[in-house]
Amino acid sequence: MPPQPIRKRTRGKLSHLDARGRARMVDVGEKPITDRVAVARGVIKMKPATLRLITGGEIAKGEVLGVARIAGIQAAKRTSEWIPLCHPLALSAVHVDFTPTGRDRIAIEAEVRVSGKTGVEMEALTAVSAAALTIYDMCKAVDRGMVISELCLLEKRGGRSGVYRHARVAKKAALRR
Repeated sequence: MPPQPIRKRTRGKLSHLDARGRARMVDVGEKPITDRVAVARGVIKMKPATLRLITGGEIAKGEVLGVARIAGIQAAKRTSEWIPLCHPLALSAVHVDFTPTGRDRIAIEAEVRVSGKTGVEMEALTAVSAAALTIYDMCKAVDRGMVISELCLLEKRGGRSGVYRHARVAKKAALRR
């Protein structure tokens, strides 16, 4: 069967499917290069004692949040190897931050930047995921019941679709006004 022509994306259609519903990588060749930013967030819930061990530097495998930060950065850089239809990108910056919230949670936030033809939402989400999984790996000897949750895209800027803000971010921005 001859290859089907790649069709332009139309609003409301899935861009990673061709006319026959087969997966394909989106052609970004005609898109302009723009500055793009994505911010993602997730949470890992654990026993309060586990959080105390992490913040006190008492986990036997080492400095948990430092290693998790490196894992998140590394994962963002290699997202196209994890997610089959992602384009490989030369990222400009990746920041991964951790905030203990309450007595039993760590919020993980990643911001990824690029000047390119496609966005970095998947890179930000992958960075948060890898950081959370690294925390789990390093702490599982003391707490196998940790739960990774609330993974979401908080914000994206740049490209043809412009700005997106998750309801959580939009609500905080409205409260600051």
